[in-house]
Amino acid sequence: MSDFETTRRSAPPLEAAPDGSRVRPLARLPGASVAEFELAPRQTSRAVAHRTIDEFWYVVAGRGELWRRQGAREETVTLEPGQCLTIPRGTAFQFRSQGAEALRVIGVSLPPWPGAGEAVIVEGPWASTA
Repeated sequence: MSDFETTRRSAPPLEAAPDGSRVRPLARLPGASVAEFELAPRQTSRAVAHRTIDEFWYVVAGRGELWRRQGAREETVTLEPGQCLTIPRGTAFQFRSQGAEALRVIGVSLPPWPGAGEAVIVEGPWASTA
């Protein structure tokens, strides 16, 4: 049986994510973790791929683009509030914030984020500024 966990979103971002965005860990259970990611206005993340986790993303603020590639399949999608998308394990991805507002995303990782070494830097379509 898992412990109950109740958290509150912290004011400043707490940690640097491997892709260069800022991350606020929010809660975790044995099978999943949830965090808020923030990319400053007009910034571009580093392109990465996850070794062992799948992710769901839900955009809560800002606007931008997400590039993702699985083998020969590749696409770029617009990010805007209310949009939900998946990043399956092993998918190369990169995102960028467009406009004057930071891009904020709630991410759910399955299984929970394991820590250092999970994200592998890969080649993406844009130069990173984060």
